[in-house]
Formats: sequence, structure tokens, C-alpha cells
Amino acid sequence: MTGPALPHVTLVPTPVGNLGDLTLRAIEVLKTADAVACEDTRRSGALLRYLGIHKPLVRLDAHTLRDRAPGTLEKYPRLAYVSDAGTPGISDPGAELLTLALSLGGTAEVLPGATAFVPALVLSGLSTARFTFEGFLPRSGRERRERLSALARRQETSILYESPHRLAATLGDLTGVCGEARRGSVTRELSKLHEETRRGTLGELAQVFSSGARGEIVVVIEGAPEPSQQSNTPSADFHALARQWAREGKSSRDIRQLLVAAGLRKNDAYALSLAVTNPDEPTGAAPSGA
Repeated sequence: MTGPALPHVTLVPTPVGNLGDLTLRAIEVLKTADAVACEDTRRSGALLRYLGIHKPLVRLDAHTLRDRAPGTLEKYPRLAYVSDAGTPGISDPGAELLTLALSLGGTAEVLPGATAFVPALVLSGLSTARFTFEGFLPRSGRERRERLSALARRQETSILYESPHRLAATLGDLTGVCGEARRGSVTRELSKLHEETRRGTLGELAQVFSSGARGEIVVVIEGAPEPSQQSNTPSADFHALARQWAREGKSSRDIRQLLVAAGLRKNDAYALSLAVTNPDEPTGAAPSGA
């Protein structure tokens, strides 16, 4: 008597826009799978109907995967998984499903295919030699500030996803920590009819998209200059940024941290942050440990 079949999970990329980007191999896997798991049965169901594929469709999203995945793999050992768009495993539970299949003694594969951040990186015109993919930034709070600060200091190109209604705020934050002169790009609606890539300084991009934008968005940010190229004295740009943050009501400590993240030396950042928040008080060197 044989036991249950070991699971085999295939992560199948789906188009980020143009349906012509779906590969022949992806279609074949969807046709031969026992079932197709997905984040949104309505969206993935429409794709399967377009392809003329009739397979059981199982919802396995971030909220349901842990409860449903073991039973799904037992019922449908040869399982294909698709996300809403692009290659599964990034910003969706595809990687967790793959890990579960392996832990059960099964096998897994990931098909090459559509993704948004690689085309956006190349379209940006910025360095592709080294880069970091950030995914989505935290929406608020300390974790967001820390991620932005780390991004500002990073010397390789950074890439992140953003939603249309948060784009303006994120570009404003990036301008604040990286400086207005740092270059970047915004790509939206990749591979769709209204695909657009805007390139420029972060200050320029913040103005262009001050009212937000439509569509799915990828932001690419130039890496920080080498330490030897960074200013050791507060430039006009640093003064302008510090005054802007003071007008926004930020504290001296917050301004100092933002200036350091933007590349200013700690002592200079300390003095400048005090100057803009307490203009009538003399400033000096930062206290020990500041």
C-alpha cells in the first residue's frame, strides 16, 4: 500500500501587465497541475479562463496559507502557485508555500518570468552593478525611519515598490533623507498601455508626483556617493533641508538624525539642527556620545 504522494510546488510567474509576457512553459505547468493556488481567485480565475484552462482554484493568501496549505498539498500534490502579478515569492506567501512543500519531503521549482523591479532598474539609467530590492517600505513609525536612513547611506542602487496614494509622501521622505540632488526614477504601469518612466533628481520627482500617480509603481534611487566625495561642512542644500524640517515641526534630534542619514558629519548635523530650532542660542560641538 502506497502512502500519499509527496508534494511538488511550482511557482509560476504571471504578467505584470501585458498578457503576451506569459511564457509557454508557464502555460504548460498551469495545464498539467492538479490545481492552481493563488492570492485572489477572481483575478487568477480570469487569467485561467483567458487561457482556456479549467483547474481547481484554491485561495492561499497571507491570511489563509498556514491553515489551508497542508490540506491543499495533500489533496493536490502537484500544485501550481501564482500571485496577483509577477514572480511569486516577493510580497506574497509563495516562498512560504515552497518552504512547506520542502519540509514535507516534497520538491519545488520556480519558473523564470515576469517581474517589475528588474525592468524598472534598467529603465532608470542608474547603476545596475549592485542594487538592493527593498520591496514595500513600512507605512510609518520607527521602522520606516530606520529603513529610510539605511537606504540613504547605502552606496548601491535601491529599488522599492510603492502604492499610488503613498508615492508623494515616500518621495518627500526620500528627498528629506537623501537630499534633493540624489537621482532617481519612477516607473509605473510597466508593460501596460500607459507605461511611463520619469527620471530626475528626487526633488524634481517629488514635485512631478506631488499629487500621486495611478498604477503600480517602482521607485529606483541612486546610491550614496563614496565617503570621500561627501561634504564635511554643511552646504546650502543641508541648510535648506534643515530649515524645511524645522518649519514642519520636527525636533532638533529628528533633524540631526535626518542630516546624518543624508551624509552630513555628526558634529555638523548637531550644530545645524540646533541652529534651525533654536536660532537665538549659540551652538558648539556635539556632546560626547551624541
